[in-house]
Amino acid sequence: MAKKNLSEMSFLDHLEELRWLLVRSTIAILVMAFFTYFISDYLFDVILLGPTRPTFFTYVWFCDLSHQLGFADSICITEMNFIIQNTEMEGQVNIFVWMCILAGFILGFPYILWEIWKFISPALYEKERKNARLFIFASSLLFFMGVLFGYYIVIPMSVNFVATFSVSDVVQNQFTLSSYMGMVKTSLLAGGLFFELPIIIYFLTKLGLVTPAFLRKYWKYAVVIILIVAAIVTPPDVVSQTIVAIPMLIIYEISILISRIVYKNKNIENV
Repeated sequence: MAKKNLSEMSFLDHLEELRWLLVRSTIAILVMAFFTYFISDYLFDVILLGPTRPTFFTYVWFCDLSHQLGFADSICITEMNFIIQNTEMEGQVNIFVWMCILAGFILGFPYILWEIWKFISPALYEKERKNARLFIFASSLLFFMGVLFGYYIVIPMSVNFVATFSVSDVVQNQFTLSSYMGMVKTSLLAGGLFFELPIIIYFLTKLGLVTPAFLRKYWKYAVVIILIVAAIVTPPDVVSQTIVAIPMLIIYEISILISRIVYKNKNIENV
C-alpha cells in the first residue's frame, strides 16, 4: 500500500494504517511465540519457574548482600514453603500457549516499535524521522531493562513475600499455576512498560501535554506512589523496598530531564 502524506490521509486511511500495524505486529508476535516452542522446556523450567527455587540468582545475591551489610542470614532464603499445582483440566495447555505468546511479545517488541514509528512518523519533522534507529534502540533497551528489573527484582520479591506470609501455621501455601504465571506476566510487562516512561514523556512533551514544571510539581506524589508500589511487591523490610524503589525513582528523574530538554528545544524552535 502506497504511503500518503499526512495532510492527504483521511480518517479511514489512518484506520487502515492502524489495522495493518496491528496485523503485522500480531504476526510478528505469533512467529516469535512459535520459535519459543522449541525452547519451551528451558523457558518454563529455567526461566519462568526459576524464581521458585532458593538457588535463584536474586536470592543468592540478597543473601550475600545481607552478610556484607552485617545482617547475617536475615534475608537469606534456604527453602520455599509452597507448591505450585494445576487445578484445571486445560490449565497447563492454556498457560503454555499464553506464556509463549508473552515471550513472543517481549522478543518481538523492537519490531512492534518499528511499526509504531512508521505509523507516527508522518506527523514528525524530517529531522525527527531520521532518529528512527535511535528511537527503536532506546525504547527497546529501556523495555528489556524493565523486563529484567521485573524478572530479577519484582518477581523474586513477590514470591518471597507470599511464600513466607502466613495467617496461621495450620494453613499451607499451595498456589495455582495460573496465579503464579499471572503474577510473572504482570511483573514482566509492568516493568517493561514502566521503563518506557522516558519515551512516553518525550512524546507527551513534544505534543505539549506535559511540561517539566508539571512533572516537578507532582514529584512528591510520584515518590509516594513509587514507595507504595515498592512496599506492595516486596517483603516488609527497608532494604528490599529501597532496592525496588531506587530504579523507579531514577527513571522518573530521567523522564523529567528529557522533558526539560525537549521543552527547551521546542521553545527555541518557536522563537
